[in-house]
This record gives sequence, C-alpha cells and structure tokens, in this order.
Amino acid sequence: MQQVNKQDIRKLSLQELEQYFESVGEKRFRARQVYEWLWSKSLKNFDDMTNLSKATREHLKENFDINHILVDQFQRSNDGTIKNAVKLFDDQIVESVLIPTSKRITACVSSQVGCSLDCNFCATARLKRMRNLNPDEIYDQVVAIQEEARLYFDRPLTNIVFMGMGEPLLNYQNVLAAIERICSPTGLGISPRRITLSTVGIAKMIRKLADDGVRFNLALSLHSAINETRTRLMPINQTNTVEELADALKYWYSITKRKVTYEYVIWDGINDDERHARALAKFCKHIPSKVNIIQYNPIDEGEYRQASPEKVSLYLRILEDSGIVAKVRKSRGQDIDAACGQLANKIDW
Repeated sequence: MQQVNKQDIRKLSLQELEQYFESVGEKRFRARQVYEWLWSKSLKNFDDMTNLSKATREHLKENFDINHILVDQFQRSNDGTIKNAVKLFDDQIVESVLIPTSKRITACVSSQVGCSLDCNFCATARLKRMRNLNPDEIYDQVVAIQEEARLYFDRPLTNIVFMGMGEPLLNYQNVLAAIERICSPTGLGISPRRITLSTVGIAKMIRKLADDGVRFNLALSLHSAINETRTRLMPINQTNTVEELADALKYWYSITKRKVTYEYVIWDGINDDERHARALAKFCKHIPSKVNIIQYNPIDEGEYRQASPEKVSLYLRILEDSGIVAKVRKSRGQDIDAACGQLANKIDW
C-alpha cells in the first residue's frame, strides 16, 4: 500500500480548510469545527473530535497529521518555577518555563532551537542554532504552560514573555503568526498587552515591528549603553550599535507610543561602575522607558560574576536621581537552570 504524504493540518488557514472540505464533498462548516478543535481546544488527536462523524475522522487521520509538541521532561524548582523540555515533531528539544508569583503566572517561551547570536554570558548561545520554531510550536508551549498553571496553581496564565531560547526577531514571521493566534478569539484570547517580546536589539527589525503595528510590549536586552562594553558582551552590537538602537527605539515610540523595558545585568568588574550607570541613565532619556536590573545566573566558573549589592545600589541611586523607574528582578528557577540565560537543553536530568 502506498504511503500517503501527510500534511500538518495546522498549517492550513480556516479558508484553506473550508476549501479542502468542499473539495472532498464535505460541508464548509466542518472546517470551522475542526479549526476550533485544533486551536481553541488545542486538541492533539483527530479521534477526540466528537462532533465529526467517524468516517470524517478517519479521513483526516489518513490525510493529515497534528504535529503537536510533547513535554518530554519536567522539572519543578523549590520556588515553584516549572521548566519543560519540549520535544518537537522532528525530535529537536527546546525549553520553556512557567514562572509563578503571587499576582502572575508567566509563560517564558522559546522561538528557535538554539541561538546564533553568541552572547558571551548566555548558556543558550553555546548551542548551535538548528532551526526556527513554527507558529504552532510556539503556540503549543503556551498551551502546555497554561495547562500546568491550572493543574499546579489553580490559576490562569496571565502573561507571556518571549525570553526563552533564540532571538524572536530572527524568526519574525513565525513569532508574529504565533502571537496573532495566541491573541485571537479563536485561539487563546490573550491580550497583546500581556505579551512581551525580548530582543538583543536588531535595529531594522525593531523598526519593522513599529511599521507592522504590533500591540505587544517590547523589551531590549541592553546590559551596557557603551559600545565597547556591549560589543564585548554581545557581538551583535558590532552591526547594531547603541546609537543605531537608540534611533530605532525613537522610531518605535513615535509610531506605537509604547514605552520600552531595558533588561540589564550588572557584572562585577565589567559594567559595575559609575560611568556605565550614567551611560544607562542617559540612554533611558531617549524615550519613555523603565529598567529591570536582573540578577545574573552563572552558567559556569567563567569571568561573569554578579556585581556586589553596593554596585547595584549605585545604579539604582543614579537612575532614580535621573527620574528613571528601575527595579531589581530576582531570578527564579535557578536551582533547575530555568532562570534568565540558563536555558541550554540540559535534558540529562
């Protein structure tokens, strides 16, 4: 018997599904039923589509696949943080994280298998970038965390951050397609204002976000407003300098009127002096913004070490004196390598 080359059914739009059902002699409304099962209900198996006839379900199984993710392994931190090792249809692995606080349940999701940007302080950067995630693979990470939020915390998912593995702006179309589906009433119905995309700073793509009229929040992984230091930390700064980023962010704000969050780690002996703090304060004046000072999460015994509390206080004082909102964000999930910069597919748990 000849093997049927099956297509992932979630690659079809609603209109394409309607056309397909008509082409095989079915009613158009069947497409909407299937679409609801696939997205609103996140169904993983055609057999469970109970309002379809058995013959229709068998036909779908013969001609289509649902390439759903699998939470292959699961870890829970002492602070309640959950890390998922997510297996994709081609057996590649990415990681996603559920971050619980008293007021929020946040999903931190990945956008690429690995990363190509070589940020020297990040564990993910040590992985080779294998491929971009498809929109449904991003969507499924959110669904899995939503289910875990209800199961383990009896609370709904409230926020989504694209701060996992990979650079979202290097998977632009798929990330935006995933966000559109996440926000859609026929998807998860989550407000775009509860979604934050974090980027290392690709100036032309920040401008494109503005031109495309996105309604979600933007965060920039900055770590230094001095080119020499930032290039040492993040090689992409060679082609996306601090000045170019400032221009792109001004453009972003002129179109969207949305403030930006700067993510900032202070390292001992690298950017922990008054000069760097004042450079950050000056950079923050370009557009309305706030600063999250993030606790560093070591990935080895190398040169990067968390700055002293005194140096963090120095930053806070200078930023406050400049009228800039800044908060210190305590990392969660460190004991399971689930904190910022630690995602690296350590699946031999």
